[in-house]
Amino acid sequence: MGYRTSMGNKKLSDEIRDAVNASGMSRYAIAMALGVAESTMSRFMSGKGGLSMEYIDRLAALLGLHIVARKGR
Repeated sequence: MGYRTSMGNKKLSDEIRDAVNASGMSRYAIAMALGVAESTMSRFMSGKGGLSMEYIDRLAALLGLHIVARKGR
């Protein structure tokens, strides 16, 4: 099952990383706002770790993102 985003075939995690980078907020500030360790945020941003859906939801709210799940073709 693949994920499609408004930007084509990027993964959801890649889209979120792009939004974090575009936000201008530091990884530290985002980690503190989410209630996760800075190292957790760093691993997520480098693609070496994930975030639970709870934290993805919190991150989306923090960044003003609206995540919509759609069934792939």
